[in-house]
Amino acid sequence: MATNAMRDESGVPAGGQRPVAVSFEFFPPGDATMEQTLWSSIERLAPLAPRFVSVTYGADGSTRERTHNTVTRILRETPLTAAPHLTCVGASRGEILDIARAYWDAGVRHIVALRGDPPAGQTGYVPHPDGFAYAVDLVRGLKTVGDFDVSVAAYPEMHPQARSAEFDLDNLRAKIDAGAHRAITQFFFDT
Repeated sequence: MATNAMRDESGVPAGGQRPVAVSFEFFPPGDATMEQTLWSSIERLAPLAPRFVSVTYGADGSTRERTHNTVTRILRETPLTAAPHLTCVGASRGEILDIARAYWDAGVRHIVALRGDPPAGQTGYVPHPDGFAYAVDLVRGLKTVGDFDVSVAAYPEMHPQARSAEFDLDNLRAKIDAGAHRAITQFFFDT
């Protein structure tokens, strides 16, 4: 037997507990078979009404065009909110802001702003000399393009490169203060 939870005027269930909001993360398809799998997955997951779905971005920008194409197709063909990942890696500030403007012009209003991982073969993160150094800088830059709904990364077990848990929390706070609307984390790392 199905029951309906009592909710107040704001839609919050009785007792004050908010429902957990989830998002799904997709990789841009690299070939026709992967594309078919992606769209089959989107069709199966859409009825779960995620807050948004995000599409990853290659560490060196290698999937930039595929990410853009996937995000704009999701916007055109589904009721889902699509959010491309955008990173600081491998591009100047001008290039990144041009990408953000192209997303804004395409109707994208949500971006997942990340520092990004080092490209394959590079042992540590090195900011682009003319780029955004960290996610907090990227968030500030995005806000100069448009009023994006920005998600940033959070690390419940601390970012592996953070000096301390306190430093990590201060960094998260700086990203929120710069204009991010929410912090997201992976639900699980090992299936």
